[in-house]
Amino acid sequence: MSYEDNNIFAKILRGEIPCKKIYEDEYVLSFYDINPQKKIHALVIPKGKYIDLDDFCKNASPNEMVGMFKGIEEVAKKLSISNGKGKGYRALTNIGSDGGQEVPHLHFHLFGGEKIGKMVE
Repeated sequence: MSYEDNNIFAKILRGEIPCKKIYEDEYVLSFYDINPQKKIHALVIPKGKYIDLDDFCKNASPNEMVGMFKGIEEVAKKLSISNGKGKGYRALTNIGSDGGQEVPHLHFHLFGGEKIGKMVE
């Protein structure tokens, strides 16, 4: 899978498609999923062009790496699902076709606000 400049997340980052923004800084953008799978379902994406977590780990700068995970933490706090404010959440990223990845831009799903259930069925 290669990075496609016209994937939906690239278009959201360029402002071509609107989103319901939760958080943004120099490294990440977070917004609500348009097809939520749980009571709270947010996405956190890097602003850089990274296909998946493997690509990100191989090519992102140390600042981008820290920014990604600090962004996830910030979103969880804002949504009151972090252990400090809520009862916890699940952060999930899919990698490649066997992993269920549909959009070739790294993204983390944050699920919370209710019991999430089994990891894999």
